[in-house]
Amino acid sequence: MKNAGLVLLMLATPVSAQATENPKPAQIEDACMTVAKNFLLTDNLNTGVVQSFPELNPPGVRMSYSTRSNTSKSDMSDTFECEFGQSQPPYNLTRFCVTSTCYAPDAKDAESKRRFEEMRDLLNRSQK
Repeated sequence: MKNAGLVLLMLATPVSAQATENPKPAQIEDACMTVAKNFLLTDNLNTGVVQSFPELNPPGVRMSYSTRSNTSKSDMSDTFECEFGQSQPPYNLTRFCVTSTCYAPDAKDAESKRRFEEMRDLLNRSQK
């Protein structure tokens, strides 16, 4: 009996070590979080409710957020939304919105268009 437990432990160890070597696959929510952090120039972004729609066309994510630490989810009223060309990497950012201001490649305002291009470029770099 004692040896059986030891054998099971030895068999389970490589499996658990293997699980930590393989990082979790990138998710569409992570891609939107990357865009939000880059746009807001922060490493710490607290999210509240996160809704993802990878099955819709275009696939997208909507989330409430706060850049302040210790903000309760119920107090997060700012929203960030992302739309992508596809639901698997590379995601191909097609549009993002911060509260009520949206940024897209066809924006009429040159500064908004530039911000979109910057975020798309930073997301593409993060996926390499």
